[in-house]
Parts: sequence; C-alpha cells; structure tokens
Amino acid sequence: MGDRIEEKYLRPTRIIDSDHSSIVEFAEETVGDSKDPVKQAVRLYYAVRDGIWYDPYYPFYRPEHYRASNILKSRRGYCVCKASLLCALGRACGIPSRLGFADVKNHLATKQLIEFLGSDLFVFHGFVEFYLNGKWVKATPAFNAELCRRHRVAPLEFDGRKDSVFQPYNLEKKQFMEYVADHGTYADVPVDLILAAWERTYGKERVRQWIRLHEKAGGKSIRNFSSEEILTNLAPAGKGSNKKD
Repeated sequence: MGDRIEEKYLRPTRIIDSDHSSIVEFAEETVGDSKDPVKQAVRLYYAVRDGIWYDPYYPFYRPEHYRASNILKSRRGYCVCKASLLCALGRACGIPSRLGFADVKNHLATKQLIEFLGSDLFVFHGFVEFYLNGKWVKATPAFNAELCRRHRVAPLEFDGRKDSVFQPYNLEKKQFMEYVADHGTYADVPVDLILAAWERTYGKERVRQWIRLHEKAGGKSIRNFSSEEILTNLAPAGKGSNKKD
C-alpha cells in the first residue's frame, strides 16, 4: 500500500476523531501492552462489539451523531456509529482503518423495526476494514453478544486475519443476513450520502418523520430495540432468498 493511501486512513477526520483524548485513552487501555497490530485490532473489535450497545433507533442525521468520541461517551449506536468508533480506535493505534458500506437484507430484525423502516432492506450498513499483514480485512462490530444470544445467532467473531461479515444463518439454520449491494470504502462517514440513500429507499417523508421524532426526544433513542418482538418467520437455509447478484 502506498504511503499516500496509508496516511489517508491514519489521519483523524471531523467525525472519526481518532486524536480525541477519550479515544486515545480508550484505545491504549484496550490494547494494553500488545504491540502486534493484529492482536490490537482484535481487542478493539471486541471492545466495540460488546461494549457499545447496538441501537437502530439512535440519531442518524448529523455528523455529531457518528462522531467517534460521542459514540464512546453514549455507549450505543447503530452499525455505522459503531464502525466509526472502531475505525477511530484503529487509527489511534496506528492501524490504517477505513469504513465500508453495503446494503443488506436483514432476516433477524424485530417486527417493530421492519414496520418502522417499511422494508427489510438496510441501506448503507457500515463495517470497518483494517490494513493488517499487507491486506485489508473486514470487521463488523454491529451486534453485541448479548443481543445475538437473544436473537439466537452466534456472535460474529474476528481474528484479524480473515474477513468477518454477518453470518448468513442463525443457530437454527434460518436465513439471517444477505449482502445485496456494495457502496465501497470511505475515509470518513459520508453522512450526506447515507441520508440521500435512506430518502430514496424509505421515502423522504418517512425520514423527515424520524428526524422530527429524534428532535422531540432531545437526541435520545426513540424506541427500545431490546424489548421488541423478535421475528420468527425466517426462511430455512437455501429457501426464500431474495439475494440479488
């Protein structure tokens, strides 16, 4: 990887504020005495996966809603928020880190979340790519282990050597997650692109309504995801897939 590209994915940004004192301190505490970038990345991954609660009803429409130091402080956020934090922690440790985005079909959501979105398509799902041992490796810290157990899906593991993306099936061999479109990689969170994609997919009025609800809630989560009804009508492995090429 060229020096110019490496530097791009090491620098702090206005959202991925890897130079913030809280980010630096948390990164140092998490990696401990390890000097191995692979071991560091693995420790950071688990700290974000399980230490930050997955919350799909977290605010989403301003840059500060994704700012890594804010996510670390609030200890919750949806997939892009958690990816932003993990990316910042990687950069704080000197590991080139960037964000990746894809559209996914989620077969393990809640009844209320699907109704809220009006779709089972989640656009601009976020994950992290670390540059380790001469290659980019995907890490997806979205779902914390406790939430995975509740939904009967094995928590997603990461060893720093091979890609870690969402499991296709849950523990009962029913379909869980499909990747249906790739939006590439970014050095910072593309808030405007995310909002535009949400408006195209879910409708401008629906997204505006979400924003109004968040404004009324004063920046807090607008629903309790952990108390919602888990979907049980999932497709058995190899059946019912709507995957696109």
